[in-house]
Parts: sequence; structure tokens; C-alpha cells
Amino acid sequence: MRIILCGFGVVGQSLVKLFDSRSDDLYAKYGLKPRIVGVFDSKGSATDPSGLEFMKLVEVKKKFGTVKNYANTKNTMSGVEMIKNIEADVLIETTASNYKDAEPGMTHITTAMKKGMHVISVNKGPLALAFPSLMELATYNQVMLKFSGTVGGGTPILDYAKNSLNGERITSFAGILNGTTNYILSNMTTGLSFDESLKDAKGKGYVEADESLDLDGLDAAAKLVILANWVMGMKVTMPDINCTGIRKVTTEDIKKAAKNNSAVKLIASCNKELVVAPKEVSNNDPLCVNGTLNAIAFTSEHSGTQTIIGKGAGGIETASSILRDLLDIRQEITKN
Repeated sequence: MRIILCGFGVVGQSLVKLFDSRSDDLYAKYGLKPRIVGVFDSKGSATDPSGLEFMKLVEVKKKFGTVKNYANTKNTMSGVEMIKNIEADVLIETTASNYKDAEPGMTHITTAMKKGMHVISVNKGPLALAFPSLMELATYNQVMLKFSGTVGGGTPILDYAKNSLNGERITSFAGILNGTTNYILSNMTTGLSFDESLKDAKGKGYVEADESLDLDGLDAAAKLVILANWVMGMKVTMPDINCTGIRKVTTEDIKKAAKNNSAVKLIASCNKELVVAPKEVSNNDPLCVNGTLNAIAFTSEHSGTQTIIGKGAGGIETASSILRDLLDIRQEITKN
């Protein structure tokens, strides 16, 4: 399976390492032989129609900070040029999420689908801003658009809601969809101020380079858009979310919640409205998880409420979700 990989940060590198460590097993078990024919990062690219060497890519990136030094000829092909000019079956989009105009991910995804490539995206920007039209474009071009790593990292939240509750109608859901804010709020229960908790989270590398994505609830709102469209069949985008972040949560709010045997959590909910806001959650509620964990509770007509808890993000967790999507695509292709 020929793959073009957009972006070569933590997730991209984790994916390549995963391919390397499991190559024999993937072929023996699933008949999958991933072959990366092109990779690009912000400084350049590397291409080879017969397949790039997995660990050499990682080593070159580590040494030079870019993949363009992979071969003697320094490759400056942009992502779009690569998608247009190199034959591949699947585009994997791992560039940073941008909620203003979703670029460059949006152009990568639409160009690939128009060319007949299947797409796996862990970039939430394009899906948050244009989910309904991207799904229509995929259908029109008869390709698959997969994105299980956009919500919950390695925890299969989207798969669970769509497949495990087959035949059931989910009526509402609510969850903690951002591990960073959950870590900060959990820290505040130990007596730390908001600023101290934020500093600690930054020190551990949990906070996005643009901290407003976490603190103002944008990351949680993007995931809520994806869930509402995919699980509830809505046609919504980012502006449809009523979003409040955690910047105004004080130590007093935390203490007040504790008196009520509760904790303050940033909750993304889809009931009649789509809301992201800090809320008091009872300590006895399964949703009340601490640290960087994510949790989501789906309420359905007949099965009641079921809660899924798992790690929200992390390079290898997200890479494992990309591999799941790749295996799904492989399975669908072999059916036809």
C-alpha cells in the first residue's frame, strides 16, 4: 500500500516506528505492506516510489530536523506538489490543527481525494471547519476518509459509538475530550493556582504550542464537532459550538465543588445544544477522571449510559489509531 505522509512530527515519526517494528506481523496477519513513497515536513521532503526506509527517515529527521536530507538531492517539493505528482493509495495527514482556515491540511486532504486517494487525518482543523462537505467530497470521489485518531487518540471512541452501539440510537453524550485541561484542573484540586498548574503542564509537554487551543476549549470544541457529525448525524461546524474555556476557573471554584463532593471539569456535551464549558461533576460519576485521561459517556435509548475512559493523546497512541484506520481501508479495498 503506497502512502504519502503529510507532516513528520511526533505522530508521523511514531507511525513510521510502528510500521518498522510490526512490518512482518502486519503482512502475516493482515496482508498489509505499508510503503511510504513520500514524506514532507515544514522544511522539505523525501520521496522514493519504491518506498523510503522507515528508520532512516527517523534518523535523518533527528539529525537535521527535516527529512529533506534523506537523499543527496535536497527535495523541496511541497505537500500539494507531492500529492499531485506521486502515485499513492493513501494520504496520511498529521500536520498541526489550525482552526482559522484549516490550512495546509484542508488543501492536502481535498487534493488527495480529488485524485482518488483514501485519506486518514489526525489533523482536526479541516474536520472541525468543514466536516459535512469533506464527507460529501469523499463520497463523490468514492474514497474513504478516516479520522479515528482525532478524538481520544488511541482510545477508539468514534468506533465504539458508531459500531458497538449498532441498532441503538444515541440520544446525547458528554465528555472530557481534552487531556491538558483535565490535567490542569486536576492539579488545582491539590491547592495549586491556575498559573502554577499551567506551568507544570507546560513543563511536562502537555500544552499545545498555541495554548489557546487547550485553554479556550478550541481543541475540545473541534472534537465535539467531529463526534456530533459522525455519531449524531448532525451537519455542524466550529461556529455552531457554544464554547467557554478554563482560564476563569479559580481556586475558589475548585474548593466550592469539593464541598459538594464534586470536581470542576471541562465538559463537551451534545444534548439539545452543543456546549463546551467548565462544569461541576460529581466525584462518584464515572466521567470524573483525573490527570490527562479522557472520558466520554454515551446515553442511548435502551442501553442507558456507558462511559469509555482512556488516554487522550500521545504519539504512539495516535499512531496506533492511524494503523487501525489503515487496516480498515485495506479491508474495504480487498472486499471490492
